Order: sequence, then C-alpha cells, then structure tokens
Amino acid sequence: MTSTTARRLLSATAILACLGAPAAAFAAPDEVVEPQVNAPSVASVGDIVVTARRRDERAQDVPIALTVVNEELLDRTGAYNIGQITQLAPSVQLLSPNARNTAITIRGLGASYGLANDGLEQGVGIYIDQVYYSRPATATLDFVDIERIEILRGPQGTLFGKNTTAGALNIITRPPSFTPEAQGEVSIGDYGFLQAKASVSGPLITDKLAARLSFVSTRRDGIVDNVTVGRKQNAQDSISLRGQLLFQPTDKLTIRLFADYSDQTPDCCTQLYVRVGDTAKPVNLRFPALAAGLGYTPGSTNPYDRVADVDGAIAADQIQRGFSAIVDYDFGWATLTSVSAWRAWDWRPANDRDYTALDITRQSANPSDQDQWSQELRLSSNGANRIDWTVGAYAFHQAVETHGVTEYGRNASYWLTTVRDPVTNALVPGTNPGLLEGYTVFNDSRIETDSLAVFGQLTWNITDRLHLTPGLRYTHEEKDGAYVSTVTGGGPGSAADLTRRLGVARPQAYAADISDGDLSGQVALSYDISDTVLVYGSLARGYKSGGINMAGIPNLPDGTPALTNAVVEPEVVTTYELGLKTQLFDKRVTANLAAYRTDVEDYQANVVDTGPGALRGYLANADKVEIQGIELDAFARPTPWLDAYANIAWTDAKYASFTNGPCPLESIGTSTLACDLSGKDLPGVSPWAGSIGGELHRDVQGLGQAGEAYFGADASYRLTYNADAAVSRHTEIEGYSIVNLRAGFRSDNGWEAFIFVKNAFDEDYLQLLTVQAGNSGLVLGTPGDPCTVGITLRARY
Repeated sequence: MTSTTARRLLSATAILACLGAPAAAFAAPDEVVEPQVNAPSVASVGDIVVTARRRDERAQDVPIALTVVNEELLDRTGAYNIGQITQLAPSVQLLSPNARNTAITIRGLGASYGLANDGLEQGVGIYIDQVYYSRPATATLDFVDIERIEILRGPQGTLFGKNTTAGALNIITRPPSFTPEAQGEVSIGDYGFLQAKASVSGPLITDKLAARLSFVSTRRDGIVDNVTVGRKQNAQDSISLRGQLLFQPTDKLTIRLFADYSDQTPDCCTQLYVRVGDTAKPVNLRFPALAAGLGYTPGSTNPYDRVADVDGAIAADQIQRGFSAIVDYDFGWATLTSVSAWRAWDWRPANDRDYTALDITRQSANPSDQDQWSQELRLSSNGANRIDWTVGAYAFHQAVETHGVTEYGRNASYWLTTVRDPVTNALVPGTNPGLLEGYTVFNDSRIETDSLAVFGQLTWNITDRLHLTPGLRYTHEEKDGAYVSTVTGGGPGSAADLTRRLGVARPQAYAADISDGDLSGQVALSYDISDTVLVYGSLARGYKSGGINMAGIPNLPDGTPALTNAVVEPEVVTTYELGLKTQLFDKRVTANLAAYRTDVEDYQANVVDTGPGALRGYLANADKVEIQGIELDAFARPTPWLDAYANIAWTDAKYASFTNGPCPLESIGTSTLACDLSGKDLPGVSPWAGSIGGELHRDVQGLGQAGEAYFGADASYRLTYNADAAVSRHTEIEGYSIVNLRAGFRSDNGWEAFIFVKNAFDEDYLQLLTVQAGNSGLVLGTPGDPCTVGITLRARY
C-alpha cells in the first residue's frame, strides 16, 4: 500500500468515525473528587492540583499566571513533546533547528534566537521532578508517563532559582503505585511514523516499596527529500527509559529514586531554500550571481516542496542520562525535602552549514559533553496556617566541554572572500579556488559554573481572604571559561590571500571569568472576592547570570583577542502583573486573565557578526527591552457532553534601546558595522497567538463494549513574527494556523482506539529561518510538518 493510499484510507476512516460519533456525557464539574485523576484537561482549570509554589495547591488559588497541561490532555491530543505543547500554550514558543540550538521563550523572553553558545544561559527553567535541566536540548525529548506540565509565566527566581527570568516549565512524572497497573500504547501513521509507549508499576517485595518503569520509542521517516544523497532526511529516531523507586519505611519518611536514559539518532537536520533577500552588496556578490557563476541551481526554490540538496553528512545524535533522589521527612509541623541529582548530556552532530550542494562548508560540528550536579534542601510548613512558609538552600555545578571542527571546500574561497578586479577595480568573488580547500578550524572550549543560593518565601494569610506572599533569593555564581581555536590546511596564496583566509577564520586563545551575585524575588498580594474569584497583583524580579562568549571574539589591531567582548553583563528582569482567576456558573466556566509589563535591563543577545564573512556568533547586551501583554485562559463545560477551551495571548515586545545591534541583511555591504535596533520588534515573538479546541463525547456501545465515543479538534494560530536578532524584513515568518482532529472510542474496560489527523488542512508554515553564512542573501528555513494521519491503540490495566 502506498503512503498516499494509506493516507486516503485513514482519512476516509476518520471522516466516517467523526460522522458516526454522537455527542457524549462527561461528569459535571462539581462532581470532581480526586482532581489529579478526574480534573478537566486544560489550562488553569480550578481543581487541578499544582506545585508551582513547592507545595500542593489548587491552581486557582495560586497568584501566578500559569498554564497546566495534564496527562488527560496529552493523551487526548497525542502531544508528545514541547514543540507540540506550544500549540496548546500560546505564550510559549520554541525554536529548534537541532537539539543543541533549542531556544524556548515565554512571553518573548528566555533565549536569544541564534546558534547556541555554551556561555549563554537560558531564561526558561526546565524542571523535571524538581531537578533543574540546564541544557535546553532536554526539551526535545519525547514525553512518557507525564502526570502534568505546569507552565509558569513571568520571573520565578524565588523558588525555582537562577535563569528563570522568563518563567519555568515544571514537569511532573507519574509516581510509582502500590496498586499494580500497566499501560501500553502504539501509534502508527504515514511517513513511517511508529511510536510505542509502555509503563508498569506496582509494589516490590513489601508494601513499603513500589516501582515504576516507563519506555517510549519514536520513529518517523524524513519529510525532506535530499536529491543529492538520494534519501529522506529530517527524520525522528529516539528511545527513552525512565525508572522510579518509591520507599516509604514509615509514615514520616518518603524516599524516591529516579534514573533515566534517552538516546536520539535521527538523520537530521537540514534547512531549505526559502528566499533571497536584497543586500547592499554589489549584485555580483549576491546569491543569484554567485550561484550562476558556479553553475548551481537549488533543488527547489519552494521550501514546501521539501527538497534538499546538501552534499555533506547530517546528524543530531544525543544521549541524556541522570540519577536523582528526593527524600521527604515529615516533622509534623514542617517537611524537610532533599533533592540530589546528577545529569549528563552528550551531543554528537554533523552539519553541512552552507545547506547547498556546493562545496563551501564540508563539515561543521560542535560535539559537546555536559555534566551537572545539584543539591537542594527545603523546609516547608505543613497544613494551613496564618503564615505558610518555605526556606531553603541550593548548590549547582556544571561543566560544558566542546571540541568542534569546521572544514571548508573548494567553493569556499569563491563564496566567502572577495578580491579587486585589476581592470575595473570592482570587488569580485575570490579567484584562488584552492585557498580555502581543506582549510580546517578546530575549536576547543570549556566552561564551568558554580552557583550557590539561599531563599525563602512565605504566605501571610492576613485574613481568610487577603493573602500577602513575599519571597527573596540570593544567588552567588562563578564562571570560568577558556576558548582555543587552531587552523590547518588550505592552499598556497599571496600575502593578501592569506590575510583573506584569516578573515574567514583565524587562530585564537583567551580565557575569562565571572563572579557575581544578585537578589531576585517577588511580592504578591491576592484577595478572594469569593470562593471562586481571586484577584492578585505581583511584582517579580528575575536574574540571569552573566555570560562568557564560547564561540570566538574579535581581535584587536595587534592580533590579540578583545577581551572586553568576551563577557556579557547579567540580565535583570522586572515584571509587574495583575491577574484575575474566576470560576463561574457552578464551575462550568473557568476564565483566568493576566496583564503584565516587563522591563529587561542588559538583555543578553546571541547574534551573528555583520562583517564580510558573517561566519561567527557573538554575545551582546541590549540596553533595554520592554514587553507588555494580556493573556486569557478559559475552559468551559456548558453541557455534560462538551468540553471547550480557548487561550489567547497578546504580546508587544520591543528593543527599547539597542544601539550596538547587528545590522539586518538588507544593510549588509555598507560600511556600518553596528546598527541601532531601538524600537524594533523583539525577534521570536508573535504579537497575537491563540489556541482553541474541545471535545464532544457520549456514552455508547461499541463492538460489544460499553464506553465513550468522541470527536475532538484543536486549532492554534500565530501572527507573523521575526526570526532573526537583527530584525531583517527578509527573516519574517508569516503567521499560520494549524488544526488537529481526532475521533475514537474509550472502552470502560480500559482500552482505547482513535484516529488522528495533524495539520488537517496541510498548512504550509515555517518553524524557523536563518541567514546563510557569508551574507550572500540566501535565507534558509525548516518547514513544519505536513498533514499526517495515523491511529493510536491504547490499553490500561
């Protein structure tokens, strides 16, 4: 059966299932008893229990703008990674050309868009079972056994620590059970999609020890046809294992042990021709003329043809592993919690950075190894008191080591260097083809981070309805980094040729260190207008530590590194927020509204130089960034057979002051080396984003089984935004809408089957855009997945 035939068959089956699925019943909201199990499956719904303040609380009682995606919604929508979660939570945006270069933002903040730099911290903290994951590559892993994901918006520096200036993703997995249980799931679809999940849990030996073992494997053929090497690329291939032990020797002592291992080996990731932007360079130095001079024609000039022609190897292999232990001891009046963890991440890539069939960059790879350990101690009051409090201390160590290599080919001199024509005195492409052939740059870097913090937060219940929550955290951090690059190879040339070669890449060595400390924290005042209406206001201050450039820096005229460019200042974020959380009509409607204003000082930007080659990234501080916005999360259950939700975010984000910014593509070729980007929109931020969806369901008899038939739909939208730190008009990603559909049957006996259609209307959209190194004007991108169809079979015991 061909892929097209299979898709048509599944589509027809989906339509029949949709037409035949009558509306179904659902428990009324006020019948909810166990919120973790039966809570509605959408953001900020009232009876969902969260740990956003390191204690169990109803989401509606927490004076924080937060979105909760629980296990039920993950199961219903088939979302299995953060990239798909962003379709449900419009305030979150993800850019991931490959795992190492993953950037996550909340409300427009978190990570500057551009190539990864080991010395630049992220601003969205990722926590899995209370452990901080310092590398954003963790966000690319597939979910397994997730109980809920709490998306905390705005600075969370008091309880979640450093580098949460934009917010935090607090991910909680399902704990071991003392009652035997098992779950298995298989999904198949077009493009060779195959995903298997399994988990088993139950007691071991005694009634005081329980275990849980979870597994997920995802495979999918590439959706890009590489006509040069003759195979599909941008595939998925991953496997993850997670184990937990729960030991409860007494009523007061609980010990949880975690171990996980994940391996990804996809044939990924390449980018495709999107467009050619005008530059200020002479016409003969722009992409069309350069390509014609070498007789090169791209495989396609329409990225949605999904045709690539890179001639080099590509790979995005990574391994993650870790161990952690959480020990809780209940003193009665308070609980002491210890969280100990060690994690490691190995990154083994291969890239063809020119993204063409030309021999410009033969290989470009930055394999990295990272390990970290952390230790947290918290003491939290128990029960409901006039003052509820948490105090603690935290220690963290991280080392990241990278050994990269970049090799240039026979077309590199022509593409990346220029000479003066002796007759016309005009600039023309390099005329010594052997100058850069085999020219290889080895870059070695290592950066270590040590961080210590103490923190405390309390909630003073002034009255039964009025609550004041102040909190402070002091963080002291030290970083030491060293960078060395060496060069070898390349052909002979004149003295001027050798100077040109050094302009592409030169040997360099430098070291830098940072030692600083800062206070972060918040104060929130909330008032319960009624049992179902909460209003709050808060002031939060977040801190992201300074960065060290681990990708090379400019040289002074004497050839020594300009060390003033090696370090960027810490980023300080101040957010003012007003919020309203409501439950109306006997809790049939939950609607939460938040309005905020954020001021960022010394915003850390990771940008690409605007020199002749534009080959390297560097770090820079923008003096000030301003962001303001309004967010609405709403859920409704107007009838027993219908659930519906809507999330809307308006965000206005700008460089308020960035006078030394990089120049946009259209300015390349002028004598200007820095551009004033003040007043420009902050990259990576959609002014409007939203999601809407719901499910119809009804009790029916199917195949001799009692159960529930259902039909669901989810739609998301993002308005046009810019994908480049220089805010070029050529790097705008047009707005797009994605609609996902599903229809199926849930048996009362624990099995389920449903058909899904993702990107049902086959919307053409781009996930990211980049500018080709060398400033030829070529703009490259990665298209989003086309329409895909599949079926999922799930069983629980």
